[in-house]
Amino acid sequence: MIAELDDEQLKLSQVVRDFADSVVAPAAYRYDTERRLPLEIIAQMGELGLFGLPFPRDIGGQGKDYVSLCLAVEALARVDQSIAVTLEAGVGLGIVPIYRHGSREQQERWLPDLLAGRALAAFGLTEAQAGSDAGGTRTTARLDGDEWVIDGSKQFITNSGTPITSLVTITAVTGESTRPDGSVRKELSSIIVPSGTPGFEVGPAYDKVGWHTSDTHPLTLTGVRVPAENLLGERGRGYANFLRALDEGRIAFAALATGAAQGCLEEALRYAKERVVFGRAIGENQHVAFTLARMQARVHTARLAWYDAAQRLVHGKPFKAEASIAKLVGGEAAMANARDASQIFGGYGFLNENPVARHYRDSKILEVGEGTTEVQLMIIARSLGLDA
Repeated sequence: MIAELDDEQLKLSQVVRDFADSVVAPAAYRYDTERRLPLEIIAQMGELGLFGLPFPRDIGGQGKDYVSLCLAVEALARVDQSIAVTLEAGVGLGIVPIYRHGSREQQERWLPDLLAGRALAAFGLTEAQAGSDAGGTRTTARLDGDEWVIDGSKQFITNSGTPITSLVTITAVTGESTRPDGSVRKELSSIIVPSGTPGFEVGPAYDKVGWHTSDTHPLTLTGVRVPAENLLGERGRGYANFLRALDEGRIAFAALATGAAQGCLEEALRYAKERVVFGRAIGENQHVAFTLARMQARVHTARLAWYDAAQRLVHGKPFKAEASIAKLVGGEAAMANARDASQIFGGYGFLNENPVARHYRDSKILEVGEGTTEVQLMIIARSLGLDA
């Protein structure tokens, strides 16, 4: 396969790359140390149309495709993974469920601000006992007249506590049924909970190893009441609907990982050409040169993997296994390149002000978020006809 981008995609990629270099990169260290999402940068991303990229123009989007979104995510992740994941999650987990499953009224209420980047939305799936195993969901929602009453908790929810977060879509058990074998099947549904709803509490931000600028919180819902019409999509289809968004999200996550791997390569290559030891640039040493060559090979492979998965998605072909392959390859490339880049920098690679140090801290989550490495291996194995 030869992965080719059209002129519009190439132009978009360059525009976002320039924005990342001129606006995001100079501020990345400061916001990382402050552990604060820079809303002024998010606003500029909204003005560039990044949050509306893969959505039709008639609803306020940019009329592009999923490849374009991934290109933007990759370009941002070169310099700041936190900013990149804010876009990736804001679109894939925040906007997509409402665009795809929302009623006309829900779309008209929420989409204009979300597509323009004036607001962010989150998706509350993960719990202490539930994530990859959705059957462990304990959050419940019961109908009381014309309202849902929701009780439970969520954890590790991205974009859930910013000043511009307008809603969180949560998964909850809305009923149960008994299978012929006597086991109980939980009915999982998705429900929109607007920010500020009484009983909906956003806990303190997590003290994370990396992604310090990304907004991540635990959520508690105690007797939360929302209108019955806040049900998103069909009752009982909450997790099934989310699975499609999760598969798509893995492609964007792979693009993010590729951007991180690319950023590490660029920084290490620049330093290897500038750093002189014993009268020669360290890049002239075969070991360093070969390390950089392996870093380039990882970037190339990771990029081809997400290109392939994204093109399959755009053309309506099966992409589930390919998305997992891209996510697996990309996450491992980011981690390996961050390690190698830090080694090339030596002591300077251990300073937090160095971008490769931030990538070293940030990249570990790329092997965990959107499904762990082990989950990706399970999906790939199943595509081979193996019950793993």
